[in-house]
Amino acid sequence: MPNRKIISVVMLSVMLLLSGCTGAQETAADTGSKVQEAVPQENKSVAEPKKEQVMKLIIDDKVVPVTWEQNASTAALQKLLPLTIKMSPYGGFEQVGSIGHSIDSADEQMTTQYGDIVLYAGNKLVIFYGSNSWSYTRLGHIELSQQEMTALLSHDEVTVALVAE
Repeated sequence: MPNRKIISVVMLSVMLLLSGCTGAQETAADTGSKVQEAVPQENKSVAEPKKEQVMKLIIDDKVVPVTWEQNASTAALQKLLPLTIKMSPYGGFEQVGSIGHSIDSADEQMTTQYGDIVLYAGNKLVIFYGSNSWSYTRLGHIELSQQEMTALLSHDEVTVALVAE
């Protein structure tokens, strides 16, 4: 008789534990529900793996390695491809250029680092070779060193092309 009680308690505990795990997974899946079908989650999490390539970024004829965010803004940007953007230096730490359209944005206060690609004001692409704090929508990150980023971007008349992968 005591064995039956122990087995019942163990089985009940396992069922409660499993039902708790299932609820957490459903909650995590719901966080990206307002993103289009092709983009499973809008919000970036610290534990998320690297993002897949969805676009190719070319800076002055050099293809650069980019880890793109999976959010509504990158999905909207991808729909505009191919894009060629004339960039202008600003503040000695970034290049800025108009994408020619306003797209979905989810601006939040952040401090950018070299290599960060962000959307500013819903219609401008910004690529950093330094750092700045402002309200942006994160689009991706170029996987190059600070020296490489500075060499690519710290001059006038930078041209960026975005093409389908």
